[in-house]
Amino acid sequence: MKTNKLAVAIAVVGAMATCSVQGAETATAIFAGGCFWSIESDFDHAPGVISTTSGYIGGHVDHPTYEQVVTETTGHREAVKIVYDPAITSYDKLVDTFFHVIDPMEKNGQFCDFGESYTTAVYVGSEAEMKVAEAEKADVAKQLGKPVATVIAMAPTFWPAEEYHQNFWRGTEMLNNGLTRMEHYMRYRIGCGKNAQVEAIWGKEAFKGLDGHA
Repeated sequence: MKTNKLAVAIAVVGAMATCSVQGAETATAIFAGGCFWSIESDFDHAPGVISTTSGYIGGHVDHPTYEQVVTETTGHREAVKIVYDPAITSYDKLVDTFFHVIDPMEKNGQFCDFGESYTTAVYVGSEAEMKVAEAEKADVAKQLGKPVATVIAMAPTFWPAEEYHQNFWRGTEMLNNGLTRMEHYMRYRIGCGKNAQVEAIWGKEAFKGLDGHA
């Protein structure tokens, strides 16, 4: 996942904010759920999602790079900023979907990725969203019968990741290993065991709210 390409880091504050894009009202949510490639891939299959951006959040270094974050010394999590259409979906539906594409009980990372940068969190932008996320977390704990490790917190600055990481899961560019980005991603996802573990946890509820998944 390393690259020498650096995107212009744009600070995005708030887990949910309304804005106007080509005359349509949109809203934003930020989720940290392990490798941002996977979360981006998942939510690109969610109805009402307009765009997804991989990035870093929660640390103490401005304009962090991937090379810095993976040292597990900056305090950042890999995260995805989701822009969606509230006329099609809602914040509570997206939070519900988020919990159904991760292992909510794992406190040390996700699937084959371990370290603080891969731990899970819902970053909210208001007290109303905090209540939604906390209620969903409590419901998930009740359903699974185990404590949920996912952190619920007000959103600090979100820093977009390098351009190389954006939409990695469907990239057609050839890598040094002879695979396209898409092929490399699929090999990673299968090898990491995400689909199998999510399905083992959630059964028929796995990947709830998505129109398919990688």
